[in-house]
Amino acid sequence: MPLFLVLYFSIYGILHLYALRKATVSLNMSKKTTRLLGLIMLMMILAPILARVAERAGLSTGLSELAYIAFSWMGLLFIFVSVSAVIDLARLFSFVFLKLCKKRSSRRRLAGPIFFYLSLGLTLTLYGYGLFEATNLKQEHIVIESPKIPAAIGKIRIAQISDVHLGLFIRKQQLLKILNLITKAKPDLMVSTGDLIDGQPNDLRQETELLASFKPPLGKIAVTGNHEFYAGLEHSLKFTTAAGFTILQQRAKTFAHLNVVGIDDSAVSSFHKLPSLNEAELLAALPDNKFTLLLKHRPTINPASIGLFDLQLSGHTHKGQIFPFNLITWFLYPYPAGELTKLARGSLYVSRGTATWGPPIRIFAPPEITIIDLVHGNSADL
Repeated sequence: MPLFLVLYFSIYGILHLYALRKATVSLNMSKKTTRLLGLIMLMMILAPILARVAERAGLSTGLSELAYIAFSWMGLLFIFVSVSAVIDLARLFSFVFLKLCKKRSSRRRLAGPIFFYLSLGLTLTLYGYGLFEATNLKQEHIVIESPKIPAAIGKIRIAQISDVHLGLFIRKQQLLKILNLITKAKPDLMVSTGDLIDGQPNDLRQETELLASFKPPLGKIAVTGNHEFYAGLEHSLKFTTAAGFTILQQRAKTFAHLNVVGIDDSAVSSFHKLPSLNEAELLAALPDNKFTLLLKHRPTINPASIGLFDLQLSGHTHKGQIFPFNLITWFLYPYPAGELTKLARGSLYVSRGTATWGPPIRIFAPPEITIIDLVHGNSADL
């Protein structure tokens, strides 16, 4: 936690200083106005931390409103800094080019305000689009062929949700929309690949009842994500179990034609004593004549597990959630979100996430539920 706070205040503080400097210079602001804006920015830096502290303390009055303002500001700031940085780079290249050509701009005094307002206008436009995209839940459909699925049973349909982040923002109405879409698909099994809740599972009775009321034929299975740890593992497991999920922590569940293996997220396993079996050992012990589904929150591939599973389902990255942060998540987790990746043996699918975390927006990374049909076939990959 101390390391997180250091990184948070360092990075978020630098972004605010950049935005404050940009506003001060571009608009020729007075010292009094600059101090006032700086004070507001300081409050916005502290607001997300205060919201989380209040959440852990069980406070509720005004908490959702505070969190919404704080994280909306965070989204606006991220977009403004990204847009401004691109414009500043373009201006720098233009300045160097004009210098090399020994030309001078006749409108230098107007450049600052014009480009500041251009950045602000693009920021507001992108934020408005981000609010729309965050609610534009899409259904992705993939088909996996395998000789391990008997032709006689037709198909096994799986619905995947990931990174729902139930809590301060994502509540009953959003969850109802998610479940309605899944219900129409009529899955045999529903899986949650981590981060089902966001923080403290306070006052989630309605959400618990909604999830518990959905009972696909083969049930519901969940694995932990990093936010299950942040929320407190004991509370998270209690909520997930009450919602009707079987939680797989370093263990497997076997059906007639399907093995399902659940691996704890690394953030959880670092602070919680787990069974001694590692992932590859767990997979190797399963019947190899059945289709093996591996559930892991983070889209990392264990080389020792290659060939021991047929499909891995993951989430975590949100596809960056707000462009251009998808470039950062791609660097950390190079497997593309929202696409099926063929491995040497087996496949990996990384969900873009079913809702949002932090800023209540998505830009060029729409939320999804994923419908996976396992059908009989002779795919060379399996």
